[in-house]
Amino acid sequence: MRVLTVNPGSSSVKLALLDADDEVLVHAELPTGGVEREAERVLALVARMPRPDAVGIRFVHGGRDYTRPVVVDDEVTKNLLTLTDLAPLHQPMSLYALGEMRRALPDVPVVACFDTAFHAGLPSAAATYALPEEWRERFGIRRYGFHGLSFAHASRRAAGLLGRPRRMVVCHLGAGASLAAVLDGRSVDTTMGFTPLEGLVMATRAGSVDPGIPMWLLRHGVPAEEIDDALEHRSGLRALDGTGDMRELRRRAASGDETAEAALDVYHHSLRKCVAAMAASLGGLDALVFTGGVGEHDAAARARLASDLAFLGVRIDAVPNENAHGDAVLSPAGGEVGVAVVGAREDLEIAAGTRAALAG
Repeated sequence: MRVLTVNPGSSSVKLALLDADDEVLVHAELPTGGVEREAERVLALVARMPRPDAVGIRFVHGGRDYTRPVVVDDEVTKNLLTLTDLAPLHQPMSLYALGEMRRALPDVPVVACFDTAFHAGLPSAAATYALPEEWRERFGIRRYGFHGLSFAHASRRAAGLLGRPRRMVVCHLGAGASLAAVLDGRSVDTTMGFTPLEGLVMATRAGSVDPGIPMWLLRHGVPAEEIDDALEHRSGLRALDGTGDMRELRRRAASGDETAEAALDVYHHSLRKCVAAMAASLGGLDALVFTGGVGEHDAAARARLASDLAFLGVRIDAVPNENAHGDAVLSPAGGEVGVAVVGAREDLEIAAGTRAALAG
């Protein structure tokens, strides 16, 4: 089955046509908002490529109802629309892509694949917020977790590279970033929560903050809409140094910009603290895995985190870390904790989920 995968992310929208053996026949990547702003280009590309047998689209949030890939019909579309306010950066993009694909390929089945599905089996202790039961039941408030398609591929691939470690922390580091504690291939904890706002400091999101801060701002006259916009678009690294681009931030820090250096300190403090928390949820650490744009390409970030986590037995070799391209092992032979970098291949997970859903 030939599958067209559509992956709207925080910083780009990726399209890939995979054949029955998962070889990539066509690949395209557009900047953030590209599906909507460049709809004509996307549809022209689809018209030129070999006709797919199915389309798989990444959806960040599946809510309580969707814990595995699902064939999309009008009812599913309506249900997905109700989840938009839980993932306002991503869900509208995925819904827009869904509409365009159904119009461009009306006779081709479309499958929605969910980032939250990988975390659907979180232990109750990890998934439950200590909030009133009425809220939890009425609104479905729980820890959902995200980046599940990336975590699923990275954890499986890293297991092969590192000799099948049991306790693994996977770091998806990009414009959006989160961690997963993976035990024997299953997610048992993760840093993002009910929405993608919780957890690590990210490009434009603050990560975990005192929930009293938004309430205090509301009581002091700051509109809810302004708070919402700030938490999604004007916080994180952008709030600390004016840019959410890690490459630019490192360039500024290297030139002696103290504000950029301070922003990196905040970022790495959040990262090492959260990795240690995930290791605690696992009862120890056998492997540390990097994926995502920053995780794959920022050797300095990997080296600094390894140094910060030396107390957990994490070590990496400088040469393979600096030269890593694609999937690679970074830890020394016989190291206490295996360390690997894995290329993000959410397209493979989307294609597999699409085939599984259509097979029934």
